[in-house]
Order: sequence, then C-alpha cells, then structure tokens
Amino acid sequence: MKITVIGTGYVGLVSGVCYAELGNEVVCVDKDAGKIEMLLEGKIPIYEPGLKELADKNRSEGRLAFTTVLDEAVRGSDIVILAVGTPPMPSGEANLTYINQAALEIADAMNGYKIIAIKSTVPVGTNERVAELIRSRTSEPFDSISLPEFLREGSAVKDTLYPDRIVIGADNEKAADAMVQLHRPLTDQIIVTDIRSAEMIKYASNAFLATKISFINEIANICEKVGADVTKVAEGMGYDKRIGASFLKAGIGYGGSCFPKDTRALIQIAGNVDYEFKLLRSVVEVNQDQRMNVIRKLETIFGGELRGKTIGIWGLAFKPNTDDVRDTPALEIMQYLADNGVKVKAYDPIALDNFKAYYGKEGVVWCDKALDVAQDADALCLLTEWDEFAEADLNLLQSVMKQAILIDGRNVFKEEDLLGTDFIYYSVGRPSLNKGVKEQIPVMQL
Repeated sequence: MKITVIGTGYVGLVSGVCYAELGNEVVCVDKDAGKIEMLLEGKIPIYEPGLKELADKNRSEGRLAFTTVLDEAVRGSDIVILAVGTPPMPSGEANLTYINQAALEIADAMNGYKIIAIKSTVPVGTNERVAELIRSRTSEPFDSISLPEFLREGSAVKDTLYPDRIVIGADNEKAADAMVQLHRPLTDQIIVTDIRSAEMIKYASNAFLATKISFINEIANICEKVGADVTKVAEGMGYDKRIGASFLKAGIGYGGSCFPKDTRALIQIAGNVDYEFKLLRSVVEVNQDQRMNVIRKLETIFGGELRGKTIGIWGLAFKPNTDDVRDTPALEIMQYLADNGVKVKAYDPIALDNFKAYYGKEGVVWCDKALDVAQDADALCLLTEWDEFAEADLNLLQSVMKQAILIDGRNVFKEEDLLGTDFIYYSVGRPSLNKGVKEQIPVMQL
C-alpha cells in the first residue's frame, strides 16, 4: 500500500518506518523543515533504540521517504495517517489545532478516494468532527478510521512490530478490511469496533496503567510504615492473572508525554459530560505527591534544612531508553531543591541536552559523567533507572561523595549491592533496606 504519515514525532516516525518495514511505500511529512532535513541526512531527531537502523534500511531499499510537501504526498497515497501532536491545554483538554490544520490541508490535496486514519490520541468524537471538517472542503470520497497507538517510548519499534493488539475504529466495512489487511502481518489480535469506542480504548488503557502505578506507590508508602517490602508485595500480586505483574513497580511516579496528558484529558472528557472521574483525579494527585517523597527523605536526613547542601541528580528522562523529558519527575524535584538554596548537580546518559532546554532555571551544574555528579555531593538522588546507574561501583561512589547518602527513587539497588558500604540509603517501600535513618517520614507542606 501507499501510505502518507503526517507528523514525525515518536508515533509518526516510528509508525512510518515500521509500515515501510512491512513492505509498504511510505512518505513521512512534517512542517518542520529542520527535522525533515535531519531525516534526509540519515539522522533521527529522537532517541529510540533500533529506529535509525530500520529507517536507513528502508530508505536504501526505496520504501521510505521524507518531505515537507503534504499535498504531493497525500495525492500519491491510498492511506493518510495523522500522527501530529495533541498537547494539553491549561484545562487538561487536548489541543486539536494541529489535527484540524492537517485535516484542512488533506482536504485541499484530495484527488480521489482515501482512507484517513487518526493515530494521534484524541478525545472521543474527534474523528467524526475531523471528517466533517474535510467534507466541508472537498467532495472527494474518503473513509475515516480511528487507529490508536499503544507504543512505549524506549521500546516503540518492538511495540509496533510485535503489538499486543491493533484497534481499528471504523464505520465502513470495506475501509476496516483494508486496515485489517495492512496490520495482519503484525498480529492476529485485531479488534474492529466503532470509532468512538476505539478513541476511548486508548484513554481507558493509559488511565488504567497510570492507576496501577499510583496504586502500587500508595502500597509502597504504607509498606514503609508497617515494615513490609513492596517488591515482594508486588511479586505476590503479579502472580494473580486477574492483576498481572506489569506496571506494579514502585518508584517516584509516572511522567512522559502520554500518561500525564491522557489522564488529565480523560478527566476533562468526563467533566464535559457532567461526570466526575473521582478515581482518576486521585491517581493524578497520588502521582504528583509521590515525586516529593525524594524531598521528604532528604528533609528527614538533613533535619529539615537543605539550604547550602550539594545534591546530585542521576537521571533526567522520565524513563530509561528515551531522551523524552516531558513531565519528568526530575523537573519538579530539581526546581524545589534550587528554590530552597540547594546546589544541584545533574547527569543523564541521553536526555541531558533536552532537559537543559526544558528546565528553564540557572544555577545547575550539568555534568558529563555520572561520577562527576557525586563528587563532593552531600547526597545523591537516583531518579531514572538507567543501566549505567544500576551498574555503578558503590564503593567508588561513596569515596568521592562528601556524605554517603543515596536516595534510590527507582529501587535499583538490592541488599547485596549495599553490603560493605556505609551509605545512608533510602528506597521506595523497602524499609528493611533503609540504612542510617529510621525515623518516620514526615509530611512536608509544599
């Protein structure tokens, strides 16, 4: 098939490359001329393992192209996939400006029947409104498809080529069949439903996963007070097939471009139809507060006074294997420390440059090596579970620090890792591993 993908962010670029890998002719379109120039030079503007190799292969074999010229790409395609951004507005609702603009440009370029699929995460009813918008500009025939994505940054290529399921929302059987055939090489787990249900499946899936994360973090906080180990609790829960083991890893909460945006958007969607989504509001509140556990633990260790201390930060991306720093817990933690007179030193293996542009404050010491962060630091906070940090020599780390204090926000280290060290150590929901300070964690007023 001939496919045009509009938008070369995480979803659009990964999807376009993988569709080409299936043998389709794909053109990826973006208004950002600088991004397209990078792609034409063989550079990938995002960090995603395995993506560059696939892109290079499919470009060399003539199945993948990049351009800023939308109308030409649309005219030469059978299927047009919208994968542009839908960033949150202050209200929490998704901003559909880019979707609407792309729809108008598609309409103006139409030269015959097309299948127009929306892969961007959009509120329920958006596909219908976009279809109306296109019909207002053209009499050319088309069918509208909802094609929600379920990619995880850091494993997006794998998730695309080996998906758990494909969801197709359609109101025309012929168009649905064409989309089923496009995705059949990927999996037999293909769900065809109405368009509004497909739109809701995306939001409901992300909201449920966010709920699991906030739930296990609440359990971790209770474990710290009653002397249980949240990793053992999660393991025991995970064997129950009704629950499952995924997304039961306690830490400092979720971040990134999907969960924060989609949970707030679903709360707003519910509000727009006069329904208060109480559970999801609590999920968001728990996640926001969980980040501050790092601060609370530092406050406990230093007797409530952080001013003048030097605190190192390991990890700035919201998760490992990505350079995405959107809504990363590191942002609020570092801002709080800086606002309270702390000298902050920071390092991330991949996301350092992105975070520098995102942070917006002065005074941080940006380091090129993990050990440089720890040099003469009063404490070190691990916020992203990169392998580089998990494999660190803790004895060497201790030797360069001013005070051997380690806050492990992702439960990276095990008991055997700490043997032979003198670290004051705090993790999340594992009180038996904590060393050095045994007081209850106080509630911090923000």
